[in-house]
Amino acid sequence: MFDLANPPAGFIENPFPHYDDWLQNSPVMAQPDGSYLVTKHADLNAIYRDTTLYISDKKQAFAPKFGEGSPLFEHHTTSLVFNDPPLHTRVRRIMTSALTPRALARMEPGLIATVDRLLDDMPHAPDLIEDFASTIPIQIIGNLLDIPMSERAPLRDWSLAILGALEPTLTPEQLSLGHRAVSEFKSYLQDLIARRRAVPGDPDTDVLTRLIAGDTEGQLTEIELIQNCIFILNAGHETTTNLIGNGLALLHDHPDQKSRLLNDFTLIDTCVEEVLRLRSPNQFGNRETTAAVTIGGCEIPPRTNLHLCIGAANRDPEVFDNPSEFDITRHPNRHLAFAGGPHVCVGLTLARMEGRIAIERFLRRYPEYSLSDKRVAGGRIRFHGYSALPAQLVAGEV
Repeated sequence: MFDLANPPAGFIENPFPHYDDWLQNSPVMAQPDGSYLVTKHADLNAIYRDTTLYISDKKQAFAPKFGEGSPLFEHHTTSLVFNDPPLHTRVRRIMTSALTPRALARMEPGLIATVDRLLDDMPHAPDLIEDFASTIPIQIIGNLLDIPMSERAPLRDWSLAILGALEPTLTPEQLSLGHRAVSEFKSYLQDLIARRRAVPGDPDTDVLTRLIAGDTEGQLTEIELIQNCIFILNAGHETTTNLIGNGLALLHDHPDQKSRLLNDFTLIDTCVEEVLRLRSPNQFGNRETTAAVTIGGCEIPPRTNLHLCIGAANRDPEVFDNPSEFDITRHPNRHLAFAGGPHVCVGLTLARMEGRIAIERFLRRYPEYSLSDKRVAGGRIRFHGYSALPAQLVAGEV
């Protein structure tokens, strides 16, 4: 039996052969701890859309993992992604109202300027994660919350530590680091929120000001406000970093596809969708059953944790032709990288815009870039990407 809490050597770096095997031989798989792995596209799609039989609330699962009342428990049971209505509905409505097409259009020039500045300052032998991919979402989210530029340095490390605590198993050091990151981030946000209450920003561009104001049903509590500001950073940081890094790695490793894109940049949107499908930045989601259910012929009891393997569903041959191939013209592309149903990623349009602009402008500036053989995998099961992507750049604009 495959045990997600104790995966075999090499799984984190290359889980895809395992996914292919699960899809063919065991699409619903019991785990030693009583949870279940679910891999088929149709099953994930149905689960995401059924908020009666499958809930996002994780208090039962997170209490023994983090310690009830601990900083990580408070964060991960209060933030948008692990909540159900009515809190989920209210917070999502406020966030969505700040990410309208008009608001995103206003953000695009600033995003382009950020990317171009990074490209201008990039060394000839950069780490494309440290020097490029990870910096972009930090600056964009910093702009969304109007965090002063001089105060953004700790944001990435806080985010990595808090999201790292979602891995199936944790060392005591990882757990301690996650608790400390939540506490430090909370303390910082309490001060930032006090400053913003005293001097509100423009609610059309400042999501923090909008969250403070609340909506027609009232304001968020202080804890709800703080934890969902942390969620905004976490949801948009590591996943977008992985989207950009995975995209540049895939294009480098598939020179035929890179050549197609360089010859026709109108393919950039379908290219981004194919990166999201084949190397989904987020490989696993979770739901909990509220009643006995049957999935793929397996009878699953109520209050059971389900590991929804997005990475496998996006390779399901019942949905995708030649699913292991990287094809930047693939259409349709019904991937589940952003989940689905009421919990579909609230920032999906922003993430796509970041991926599109970052990858295209990098390729236009450095079409002949090369990656070294010293890539470092991100080391996560839930989140798939690189922690280091050393490159050599050759100038030659397209």
